[in-house]
Amino acid sequence: MKILLGIDPGSRITGYGVIGVDGQKITHIASGSIQTSKAPLADRLHEIFEGISLVIQEHQPTESAIEQIFMYKNADSALKLGHARGAAMVAMSHAKLDIAEYSARQVKQSVVGYGAADKTQVQHMIKILLNLKTPLQADEADALAVALCHMHTSESLIHLKTGEKIARRRIR
Repeated sequence: MKILLGIDPGSRITGYGVIGVDGQKITHIASGSIQTSKAPLADRLHEIFEGISLVIQEHQPTESAIEQIFMYKNADSALKLGHARGAAMVAMSHAKLDIAEYSARQVKQSVVGYGAADKTQVQHMIKILLNLKTPLQADEADALAVALCHMHTSESLIHLKTGEKIARRRIR
């Protein structure tokens, strides 16, 4: 079974989602958020690194994915998000995980079927796709969506590679 870790980075709240994939069966393993204190930015980045490291240690993912940064109107917010994203990526890299990156539009398109979907649509679809009964916070739903996007994308790439090999065999 593959265990996928998805991360929705944020300097105040970083969401994480862990799913298991065994053939066609998708299982929700864990999800939640790392809520940082009101400490200086450097301390909050350390909290994100430590939090993601604990999630990795507990669930032992085999693959990981993170949402890319998009442009904010406020440059300071974009920089803080970039720092938070970097702290999470260092934790994943430290655990020797390959890191896939997806834009918010790619994630929403993969999960909802509409790249401009809002957060409530993402939350709703995640509950349906993972058969969850309890409400999800936006950050954990987004992180689970990143993990699902990675699952869909990596499966598509495998099918493309397999199809290419089959096509080549038929030609020869």
